[in-house]
Amino acid sequence: MFKKSIFTHILTSFITFVLVVACSQTNQPTTTTTNTPSNTPAAATPNWATALPIGAAFSQTSNYALLAQESVGGVKIAEKYFNDRGGVNGTPIKMVFQDTGGDEAGAINAFQALINQDRVVGIVGPSSSQQAFSANPIAERAKVPVIGASNTAKGIPEIGEYIARVSAPISLVAPNAVKAALKLNPKIKKVAVFYAQNDAFTTSETEIFQQAIKSQGLDIVTVQKFQTTDTDFQAQIGNALALQPDLVVISGLAADGGNSIRQLRELGYKGTIVGGNGLNTSNIFSVCQALCDGIIIAQAYSPEAPGEINAAFRDAYVKQNKKEPPQFSAQAFTAVQVFVEALKALDSKTKLSALSLAELRTKLNQQILAGKYNTPLGQIAFTPEGEVLQSQFYIAQIKMDVDGNNGKFIFLK
Repeated sequence: MFKKSIFTHILTSFITFVLVVACSQTNQPTTTTTNTPSNTPAAATPNWATALPIGAAFSQTSNYALLAQESVGGVKIAEKYFNDRGGVNGTPIKMVFQDTGGDEAGAINAFQALINQDRVVGIVGPSSSQQAFSANPIAERAKVPVIGASNTAKGIPEIGEYIARVSAPISLVAPNAVKAALKLNPKIKKVAVFYAQNDAFTTSETEIFQQAIKSQGLDIVTVQKFQTTDTDFQAQIGNALALQPDLVVISGLAADGGNSIRQLRELGYKGTIVGGNGLNTSNIFSVCQALCDGIIIAQAYSPEAPGEINAAFRDAYVKQNKKEPPQFSAQAFTAVQVFVEALKALDSKTKLSALSLAELRTKLNQQILAGKYNTPLGQIAFTPEGEVLQSQFYIAQIKMDVDGNNGKFIFLK
C-alpha cells in the first residue's frame, strides 16, 4: 500500500511536469518558413545589404532548352559583369534561377516560387511567348516587374503594366528575312510555309511571315502545320515539294525546326530557306549539321554592332564560349542590365534599404519604363506599355563548315 502510494505520487508529479513543459513550449513563439506573398507585412522588409535578388525563369529542360541555354548564359555573364563593377551602388545582385520546363504549368510554378519563396525584386523571362501568356499574369497580379528577353509574340506587353520586354516584336524583325531572301534570289515566286501550331510564338510569327510574303507579291502555295515535339516531317515536306516552291519559310523551335530543314534537304529541296526567331541559335547546328548551310534568319542583335557595352559583352562571351554571342544571350544580358541600371537610378533617388519589397517592386517598374539604356542591342527605351523601342536590326545567313560540325552566322550587309 505504501509502495503504491509512492508510485502514484511519483507518476502524478511526472505527468504534471510534462504538462507544464508542453504548455510552456506551446506558448513560445515559433519560427516557420512559408511562401508568404511578398506584398504582405510578413515579407515587407527584406535585408538588401547582402544582395538584391533578381529572378531568372527559363526552360532549362524540355524542347525549349536549346534556346534557353543561351539565355541562361547571357544572364550569368551579366551577373558577373555588373557585380565586378559594383553591382547596384555597392550592393551585388543575385540571379535566382527557376526552371520553367516546357509548358505553361512549369512557368507558373517558377514565377510563383520566385515571387513568394525567393522574394525577388523582378523577373527576367520566361523562355517562350507561350509561357509568358500564362505566367506573366501571375507577376502582374503580384505587382512584380517582368522583362521578357525572348518573348516576341504580339500582345506580350499588353498583359499588364508590370510586363515589359527587350526582345523586339516579331512584326518588326521577321519581314526583313523575306526581303533578304528576295535580294539574294529575285526569281522567287512560290513560297511554302511551315509552322508549329502548338506554340503561341510560332503561330504569331507565321502570321507576320505570311503577311510579309504577300506584301512582296509572292504566292503562298501551301501552309504546312506540325508540332514542336515532332521529329518526322516527311508528309508535310512531300506535300510542299509537289508544288515546287522557290522559298520555304519555317516558324518552329531549334529541335523541330532543325529537323525539318535537315529532312527538306535530304528529300531534295535545293531552294532558299528562311528560318524564324526560334531557329536563331547555334544549337540547331548539331541538328541539321551541314544541311543548315544557307539558312536566312533576321536578327535583333549583331556582335559587330558598335558600342562599349557590346564590346565588353562580346569579349566576355567569346572568352567563355570560344564563339560569337547569339541574340538570345545578348537579350538576356540586356534584360539584367536594365534591372541593374534602373535599380541604381532608383537608389540614387530613394535608398532601397528604406523601401519595403512591395514598394521597391512598384518603384522599380516605374523606373524601368522611364529609363534609356545603352545596351548590346544598341540604345533602347520602352513605351508606357512596356514595348521595347529599338531601331537597329540585322540579317544573318548560316555558314557551316564542310564537315558540318561547326558553323556561324554571317551578317549580310
